[in-house]
Amino acid sequence: MSRYTVTADLEHNKHIFSQIFSDCADIKMVDMQLGTEESLRCMVAYIEVVAAPASYGSSEIGRLIQTLSGKSPKEVREYLTRNGRGMTDVTLYTDLKEAARGLLTGDMILFVDGLDQVLKLPDKGYPGMGIQSAESEKVTRGSNEGFSDSVKTNTALIRKRLRATELKNVEARAGRRTDTLVNIMYMEGIARKEVLKELQRRLDTFEIDGILDSGMIEQLAERHWSSPFPQFQTTERPDRAVHALLEGRIVLLCDNSPLVLILPTDYNSFLQTSDDYYNRFEIASLERVIRYLAAFFALSLPGLYLAVINFHTGLLPTNLLLTFAQARAGVPFSSLTELLLMEMGFELLREAGVRLPGTMGNTIGIVGGLIIGTAAVDAGLASPVVVIVVAFTALCSFAIPSEEFANAFRLLKFFLILASAWLGLFGYLSGMLAILIHLSELRSFGVPYLLPFASSEADGAQLKDSIFRFPLFTLRKRPVYAKESNRIRFRWTDQNNKRHGEEKPHEHRK
Repeated sequence: MSRYTVTADLEHNKHIFSQIFSDCADIKMVDMQLGTEESLRCMVAYIEVVAAPASYGSSEIGRLIQTLSGKSPKEVREYLTRNGRGMTDVTLYTDLKEAARGLLTGDMILFVDGLDQVLKLPDKGYPGMGIQSAESEKVTRGSNEGFSDSVKTNTALIRKRLRATELKNVEARAGRRTDTLVNIMYMEGIARKEVLKELQRRLDTFEIDGILDSGMIEQLAERHWSSPFPQFQTTERPDRAVHALLEGRIVLLCDNSPLVLILPTDYNSFLQTSDDYYNRFEIASLERVIRYLAAFFALSLPGLYLAVINFHTGLLPTNLLLTFAQARAGVPFSSLTELLLMEMGFELLREAGVRLPGTMGNTIGIVGGLIIGTAAVDAGLASPVVVIVVAFTALCSFAIPSEEFANAFRLLKFFLILASAWLGLFGYLSGMLAILIHLSELRSFGVPYLLPFASSEADGAQLKDSIFRFPLFTLRKRPVYAKESNRIRFRWTDQNNKRHGEEKPHEHRK
């Protein structure tokens, strides 16, 4: 028998449990008396603030104490042994180390003299933020609920929207010291089993002291670690996660993180938003086209400007060229230095705006950009054209829905600037070609990153939900993330209305 095996001797269990939590002032162990005439010795262990005796009246253990108050010691033990597993969310342990892990989840542990098992009783758990609004993924239509820091709350928010028995939730642990709870959710029969097995294999390939956010799992589980493009999609919106699950993708939730990971993913998914499917297809298509153009300009506009202004001025109309030359008159720096200084200045303002609290950060970003840009032009340190180029590039990067995806464009922008400054338009085109080659080789859990534009696995159904979003009734098939045998997600139930989805008023009146 192991030293940590639970025995019927309360003093022995208490002694071993105290050794496990030695020098832990926040772990409280309170002796109690149960049964008739309070003749049965017990002990309750809990984490201070997380659970406390003051909550006994409204907690699971409070109701249990009331139930056991009129029973004899023998009846108490028989009741706990027979009905322990029947109580709400109660776990029985026969190992004290496992009981200690149960205590650290924020629940109470009950020891009873003469009983060779201990009970974990649910309590209010660790303090944390409640359900918040989705701040970084604003939409014009749809729910404003966002994920919280509790993985249990987050799984409930998904269940609230997806009430299907096929929705599975697999629990795992990550972090040798933090023992962080990780949940993997997927739709059975729709999600590909090989993707699920690959994710579980990757989670088993590393061991680390602590996992404090889903971003750490993302970095450790991605295969192409040197790529600036994310291979996991992140979201703080439950409806976005549910949409991904219905497509056949897998959602990974990490405790203490309000951002969940979605896999596999592709280039097209990062430029889509939740309200693309809540608005009419015309406006959704227009917004997607704007986002694709914004992504292109956020990456290439500074480099293209530098290539033309330094090497290929003949491409510009004469009047525009004279305007550029007049604007740069008196600027003491080269075009490359001027552009890099302004880009770094705007990146600095963005970083300062993120770190400063609340409205002060927004003020720094907007007012600081205007003041510094105007002052640089007035002082002759930069031309107005460069300020316009840099400001428009920053504006385009803000139009990209995913911040992680936008960060890749912010980084590669400097690569194209240097390539264009070295070789002009040839360097610009070479840099763009290198990025396209990299994207064409990149895969997220076996799914091509440029799906559905540059992949033999794509079909016409996916092209209907790419740059342009076709009407909802035409999106009959799920993407290739789903099993081939379960790709159909929409069908008409009334064949008379099948053509355009229109109701025939005369037949309706009948």
